[in-house]
Amino acid sequence: MSKRPDTGLTGILCINKPQDFTSFDVIAKLRGISGTRKIGHSGTLDPMATGVLPIFFGSAAKACDLLPNSDKRYTVGVRFGMTSDTQDIWGSITGENPAPLSREALEAALPRFTGTISQLPPMYSAVQVNGQRLYDLARKGVEVERTPREITIYRLELLSYDPEKREALLDVSCSKGTYIRTLCHDLGQFLGMGAVMSSLIRTEAAGFTLSDCVTLEDTQKAALESRFPSLLLPVERIFQDLPAIRLSEAQTRMFCNGVRLDLNRMRCAKIPGNQAVYGFDGAFLGLASCDFDKMELIMQKLFFQRS
Repeated sequence: MSKRPDTGLTGILCINKPQDFTSFDVIAKLRGISGTRKIGHSGTLDPMATGVLPIFFGSAAKACDLLPNSDKRYTVGVRFGMTSDTQDIWGSITGENPAPLSREALEAALPRFTGTISQLPPMYSAVQVNGQRLYDLARKGVEVERTPREITIYRLELLSYDPEKREALLDVSCSKGTYIRTLCHDLGQFLGMGAVMSSLIRTEAAGFTLSDCVTLEDTQKAALESRFPSLLLPVERIFQDLPAIRLSEAQTRMFCNGVRLDLNRMRCAKIPGNQAVYGFDGAFLGLASCDFDKMELIMQKLFFQRS
C-alpha cells in the first residue's frame, strides 16, 4: 500500500486537550485528520488533564525546542486529607487523615510554595534514572532515589475552598518542569494531612491560552469542510516578543543560503540569545544570534526557505 502524500501544512494548532487522551493520542488523531505526518507538540499533558496543548505542523516543529516562553499556568483541584501512590486522585489511596483544614491555614501555607523552590520528581513520571523511566519502575513496585530539581512558582493563588469537603481550587503559574501533583502532595505534607490532585486544566502554555485553542471536534469539522489550514497559527507567533532583525532583499537571499551577515550593515539589539529575523518583504525567516566579537549574524534555525 502506498503512503498518502504529506499535505505540506506548516504552523501551530492549539488544542484544548480532552480528558482521557494522551498527548500522543492527540497527535495520532491529528495525523489522520490533517494528512500530515510531521507533527510535534510542546509540553506533555497527562491523560486526566485538559487544556492548552500546542501542536506544531511541518517546519514549525523545529520550534519545539526553541520556545522563548516555556512557562505554564494551571487551574488545579486539590483534595486534602489523603495521599496516593501517584499523588493524584486516580492512583491507589495510601493514607487518609480526617483532620480539619481552615481556609486561613491553607492560605497561610501558600507563600511557602512560591518563588524558587526544590521539588522531588514523583516516581510516576517520565524522568529517566539509569536509562529507565520512573513510571516503568513505579509500576513494578520499585522506588529509586531521585535528585530534587529547582523550579519556580510565580503565582499560587487560592480561587475557592470548601472546608467541609476539604477541596480547593488553585491558580498556579510556574516554570517548565514543575510537577503540579507533586506541588499538591508537598502542600499537603506541609499541612500535616496529605493532599492529592483531583483535577487539572492547563490554561497557558508557550504563550498561548485557552482562547487560542480549538477542540478535536473543531479540527475534524474543519477538515471535512476543507478549511483545516485556516486553523493554523503562524510559527512566528511564538517569537513575537523577541527582538526583530529586518533584512534587505540581498541580505534575505544570503541569510536563506546560510551566509553569515555583517552586523555593521544592519540594525539589531545588542543582547545575547536569539532574535527573530524577517525578510525584506516582512516574511518571518527564522532565528539568529549576534556574534559581536566577529560582528556576524549567525543563523540558529531557518523556518522559511525562499525559492
